[in-house]
Amino acid sequence: MIELENVTKVYRMGKVEVPALQGVSLTVQKGEMLAIMGPSGSGKSTMMNVIGCLDVPTSGRYVLEGDEVGRLTDDRLAEIRNRKIGFVFQTYNLLHRLTALGNVELPLLYGSGSNRRQRALEALERVGLGPRANHRPAELSGGEQQRVGIARALVKSPSILLADEPTGNLDSRSSIEIMAILQGLNQEEGLTVVIVTHEADIAEHTRRVVSMRDGQVVNDEPVRKPRQAVSIGEVRERR
Repeated sequence: MIELENVTKVYRMGKVEVPALQGVSLTVQKGEMLAIMGPSGSGKSTMMNVIGCLDVPTSGRYVLEGDEVGRLTDDRLAEIRNRKIGFVFQTYNLLHRLTALGNVELPLLYGSGSNRRQRALEALERVGLGPRANHRPAELSGGEQQRVGIARALVKSPSILLADEPTGNLDSRSSIEIMAILQGLNQEEGLTVVIVTHEADIAEHTRRVVSMRDGQVVNDEPVRKPRQAVSIGEVRERR
């Protein structure tokens, strides 16, 4: 599904060149769940941007489901981002004047079809927030706001979910709830999930950890005994 071959990314700041990725090669199979880890400046966020078609390699090849990304036009890249990839952000990026339902509907506003409200409701149900659909972000906890963010990423039925520090602003209990959702999407629905995180305990909920340093992959190994987070059903019962 995802194949990077000797990918480099160099940013130019005036006359200075800053190498962010240096010959990265990585393959991700359909249905995998993996974490990309590394300290600040390791290149993990640049890697996420390249995988998410938010940026293109300076050199090397990136093939996403048969499309060589470096050869695509901006319009085609936008189409792929819109159709194939769902993004989850550390800071949620919700519009505070809209309800949870309104925020999840946003990616559907420029498409055709009259069932966008139903699709948004179904996405909220998938993350256990159906009863909170008409609440605004200020009326939701941090964990609930992140669940809205996940529902928004799911509403267009992407084949890949990219989560950038999805638990970075959450307490331990809320973090586990988010990981339960991501594990469920991967294990029960077969969604490919890639998580950028600096938290080792979060990475242990995935099945593979890719470690980066100085723009290079320095380790890539399976998680021998992945942690299993509680399910959404168990979360509901506890509350």
